[in-house]
Amino acid sequence: MSSSIRYPLAHNAVSRRTLVQGALAAGLSASSLAGWAQAPARTLRIGNQKGLLSLLKGRGTLEKRLAPLGVSIKWTEFNAGPVQLEALNVGSIDFGDVGEAPPIFAQAAGAPLAYVAATPHRPAVEAVIVPEGSAIRTVADLKGKKIALNKGSNVHYFIVKLFEKHGLAYGDLNLIYLPPADARAAFERGAVDAWVIWDPFLAAAQKTLDARLLADAEGVVGNRAYYFSSLDYASKNRDVIAILIEEIDRLDQWAAAHRDAYATDLAAVLGLPKPVLDLFAQRNAYGTVPINKAILAEQQQIADKFFELKLIPKKINVLEAAAAGAV
Repeated sequence: MSSSIRYPLAHNAVSRRTLVQGALAAGLSASSLAGWAQAPARTLRIGNQKGLLSLLKGRGTLEKRLAPLGVSIKWTEFNAGPVQLEALNVGSIDFGDVGEAPPIFAQAAGAPLAYVAATPHRPAVEAVIVPEGSAIRTVADLKGKKIALNKGSNVHYFIVKLFEKHGLAYGDLNLIYLPPADARAAFERGAVDAWVIWDPFLAAAQKTLDARLLADAEGVVGNRAYYFSSLDYASKNRDVIAILIEEIDRLDQWAAAHRDAYATDLAAVLGLPKPVLDLFAQRNAYGTVPINKAILAEQQQIADKFFELKLIPKKINVLEAAAAGAV
């Protein structure tokens, strides 16, 4: 990494020796003291996509914060949020980061996920783009046109709400379901008329393909990202989750104050040109916020819309995925 940050570690004001002496003075037996000193070790298995959590891993600050609690960390990198949620469902990870739509599909499939934190609204980091020379100039011009997007993703919800805002129906959409890499290839060769995508793929298309931004999500949808755990892990390890979210927020606040350095670090992680990450870093929203009923109500609206469109097989109650004490 080209830049680094140092956070003050949390220090216990009472030394281990003082605690031991106090325990002996209180009449604890040697066997009781040994049991106290050898608290069960815990593990935090983090599933991360390339991005902010990759930077957190590189800093090593989380490991230092959790070491006094006897918590070890295992990191596993994934290429998409839905895969992370599948790993959670089979018990392979305890924590991950994801966009707003995949958790809804996971909950509908019975995954025991718990929302533990969220980002602020980030409407500028997802958009509909068209080729620079395209005759498409308004959202209404998209009616019947071939629009590439990742099915069941945050941008799927965005395009539905964008069409509604402009008086168009879901039936007016001609959606071509493609993952980002395939969608970019189709967009580049002119096989689709428009592409609905998020950063950094969005910024890369603008910088390297001369794509024109037709409409972003401002005034249409909020577009949060979420941090999740399992209901069981979150309820049994509230102290671990709290420290983890605190460290994520510290890194996020640093990124907001040092966007050039943040873009440099992300460019190294993602293997993208720095100007691409500069564009993303400038329009991104930063911070980590606790889960509350208002945030989960936003997720409920998405879940209800996906059920209405028959994208999920049953209605779900998003409140059931709230970690204990979160709301």
